[in-house]
Parts: sequence; structure tokens; C-alpha cells
Amino acid sequence: MGQHTVELTDANFDELVLKSDKPVLVDFWAQWCGPCLAIAPAIEELAAEYKDNFVVGKLDVDANAAISQRFRITSIPTLMIFKNGEMVEKQVGASPKPVLKKKMEEAIA
Repeated sequence: MGQHTVELTDANFDELVLKSDKPVLVDFWAQWCGPCLAIAPAIEELAAEYKDNFVVGKLDVDANAAISQRFRITSIPTLMIFKNGEMVEKQVGASPKPVLKKKMEEAIA
């Protein structure tokens, strides 16, 4: 995890994501996933830029099968934005930082 991202797990997901008073960007990833590692710096930069308005968390799909199955994660990276306990955006595959930034801006509005 980076300095501005939180580690999400099966145990803390509902509390940190679904009950959050801020929008949450969840990065479903794995250590062996090349595209996941490629977008990791952009995810960390966005976490730093939006630290006052957003929670950015990373969930290792290998270590957290229950949440991965619950949200039917079949490809990684998968990025989801949750707002008020509901998923409002889903992006499967690596996306450039400007695309993710736009989606985050839309969630704040």
C-alpha cells in the first residue's frame, strides 16, 4: 500500500467502503498482475490528490476471496467507485490517470 491508500480486506471492506461518508475508489488487484502494477503509481497519485474528498483503497483479490466473489471480480485490475454504500462506477482493465480522475470528479459532484 502507498502512503495515501488503505488496505482493504474481507474483514474491513463493509466498514471502510460501504459505510464511508466519502466516495471510495477500490482497486481490485494482485501482486502478479502486470497491468495492476502499471497503474499503481497513478492510483497512489490520485489518492494523494483527493485525500480530502475520497478514500482510495486496494484489495488484493488473492488474499480476499469473499469480497472478490461478492463483487464478481473476474478480471483485474478492476476499479470501482462507491458512493453512499452503492457502486456508482466500474472500470475493468487498466485506465490512464486522466480517465480515472474524471470518474472521481464525477463522483464528487
